[in-house]
Amino acid sequence: MSNTSHRDLVRHRIDAISGRLSDDLIERMKADRTAGWVNPYRTDDASALRREARPSDEPSLWRPSFVRDVEKIIHTPAYNRYAGKTQVFSFRSNDDLSRRGIHVQLVSRVARDIGYALGLNCDLIEAIGLGHDLGHTPFGHAGERALNDVFHARTGRWFFHNVHSVRVLDVLYGRNLTLQTLDGVLTHNGEYEQRVFELSGLKDFATFDRKVASCYESGEVAIGTLRPMTLEGCVVRISDIIAYVGRDRQDAIAAGLLSEDAFDDGLGGSYNSWILSHASADIIEHSYGKDRIEMSPELFEEIRRAKAENYDKIYRSSGIEGERAEVLGRAFSLMYEHCLGDLKARDESSYIFRHHIRRIEQGLAHYGRRYEWEDDLDQTVVDYIASMSDGYFTELATKLFPEIRFPQRTYINEC
Repeated sequence: MSNTSHRDLVRHRIDAISGRLSDDLIERMKADRTAGWVNPYRTDDASALRREARPSDEPSLWRPSFVRDVEKIIHTPAYNRYAGKTQVFSFRSNDDLSRRGIHVQLVSRVARDIGYALGLNCDLIEAIGLGHDLGHTPFGHAGERALNDVFHARTGRWFFHNVHSVRVLDVLYGRNLTLQTLDGVLTHNGEYEQRVFELSGLKDFATFDRKVASCYESGEVAIGTLRPMTLEGCVVRISDIIAYVGRDRQDAIAAGLLSEDAFDDGLGGSYNSWILSHASADIIEHSYGKDRIEMSPELFEEIRRAKAENYDKIYRSSGIEGERAEVLGRAFSLMYEHCLGDLKARDESSYIFRHHIRRIEQGLAHYGRRYEWEDDLDQTVVDYIASMSDGYFTELATKLFPEIRFPQRTYINEC
């Protein structure tokens, strides 16, 4: 198929996605609201489950269960570090390019819009949306792969940011979040698209913990089977893709790496606006009143196509994977071995002790818990490296390993 014919096919599919709700559904939604309809499949606050029955976590009229989860998340140090973790373009001196902090806000916003129309619990959606990437490494998915490579080589276990996000919230910061929020964080992984999202039927922490353990042990085999236990989690999962597929295109164009006409759909940076509006309407149209979240076959194929095009033209070519993957992999390996050596030597003057272990211990002491860092030194190293912002990792790596050469970020190029 010629390039022109392919582009025509893409644009034809895009034109087939209306981007508006049908008149019948609009009338149905108006009638339901007038009648005080409550979605029978939404997650009620009364169903919230926590590991511990802490008096301080009891819900109130103004701070129900999932509102408390939102507040717990945004007050973690890991949430602060979102601002220092880039999304795709890690060595660009352009503050308009997306950081992970804006990404999670966009996911939460898109998901709340869809969830509100469907009559779901928007507080639970917000908690999952804001917390879903707390375990992400510096340097986006390139950093995730680099950390996984060295961790897996040493231990046979696997590192995935969604699994580590659960550890950050549930173990490292001991926030006693609800099962529903933790499950949504674990199962959010937007890299695995589906047309129909059905619920897992999860009911308890014991089953959840086994799912988490299987992800460490089996990697993608287990990750690929994850399904949310709530419709709210399903909405966040598809919203993750919707939030980044168009935004990453805008960033690639803003960074001067691709032109407006580089993409087959012909929309350039405005694809972001198109996907946000059209995908939301399509999902609402096909999911309203159902016990699952789904989209039209046309939207599903378009999302798959757009993601594949992003991988081809952005992530593998223009993003950090295409530019600095080898240097980054070497830096992660050296950092890992250095930190592991500090732990084995019990060097309490080292950065991993001063900047990580002591801070985690201080936070957990508030809940009468302790950081079991000595039980698994490899996991402790992973906890530390994954927590780093891009800037922290770059500065520490440069200090410890002068042979590593990261590109210098400069805002003003002098002639």
